[in-house]
Formats: sequence, structure tokens, C-alpha cells
Amino acid sequence: MDDLASEWQRKGATLSDKTARREFGLTQNEIVEAIRAGKLQYRRNAIHGNPFLRLLRREVEALVKKKHGNDYLRNQQAKTELARVNRELKRLRIQIAALEERKSQLIAELGR
Repeated sequence: MDDLASEWQRKGATLSDKTARREFGLTQNEIVEAIRAGKLQYRRNAIHGNPFLRLLRREVEALVKKKHGNDYLRNQQAKTELARVNRELKRLRIQIAALEERKSQLIAELGR
């Protein structure tokens, strides 16, 4: 029982129902049906007054694997990772541009 309690606390071990829909292509109805069937555990949570369901990532992955197959799961995970990498690259490009601008300003000041 301690393992389950610690799993709810571990970073990355849970995800919201909205994230499950976005990352794994599930519908809200599929999530609710899996909860009712006992395939998914959940906890009610709220951020800034907005309620959502917290789900265990391993159970969501198992549900998707059973429902759509292992290839679908790997494909969805790759798409999610690619989107994360692209966001990070965009953030870094913006940061590089700001640093280049600051470098130009400093060089100009040194040149005076």
C-alpha cells in the first residue's frame, strides 16, 4: 500500500485527464468508462478552482496499449516527446536571440 501512496506523490507518475486525452488520444468517455470498470484509479484535484482528475500514468499507458496496441502507444509517446523537444528548441532560440542582442550592445559600448 505504501508503494501506491508513493506513486501518487512521485513526479511524473500521475497526469491529469486533460493531459491523458492530449498525449494518448483518449476521449473523456473512454477515461470515465475505464474508471467505472476499475481499470483506472483516480483522485479528484483542483487548480485555481478548476477541477480535474489525476490518473496514474502507468495505468493510462496500459489502457491505451490494450485498447489501441503497443505501436499506437509508442507513436503517441514519440509525438508527445517531439512536441516537447520542439517547444524547448523554440525557447532556446528566443534565449539565444536575446543573448546575441545583449552581446551586440556590450560590444557597441566597448567600442565607444
